[in-house]
Amino acid sequence: KEACVWTSGTMSKKRRNGGRNKHGRGHTTFIRCDNCGRSVPKDKAIKRFQVRNMVEAGCQRDMREASVYETYTLPKLYMKLQYCVSCAIHSRVVRVRSRTARKIRDPPPRFRGPRPGDKPAGGAGAAAAAKK
Repeated sequence: KEACVWTSGTMSKKRRNGGRNKHGRGHTTFIRCDNCGRSVPKDKAIKRFQVRNMVEAGCQRDMREASVYETYTLPKLYMKLQYCVSCAIHSRVVRVRSRTARKIRDPPPRFRGPRPGDKPAGGAGAAAAAKK
């Protein structure tokens, strides 16, 4: 039997970092995925920081009216979410990118929603005013 000979000197790599952020370290600690509980290396896990209001939007106005203090800001809930790759793709935290798009390393643009005091641009009111 003949031995299989690899003609090219190096194997192809899908990602420059091998899907990890471990450069120079031999071992990293494992964490648990927040969704499924899978054990994932800390440097490989997809991490997102989620900031939410402790009180839902419907109750905020009621609490503001019932409060004795005029300028009381409700506390926020700060959560660091850590996902395994499978759960992050399944819940659309990250998307599958093409071979050329994988090379783009800069973060995607951030889109911020409208502020509470802003008037909606366009909408049904603007369309009705334009007809008159």
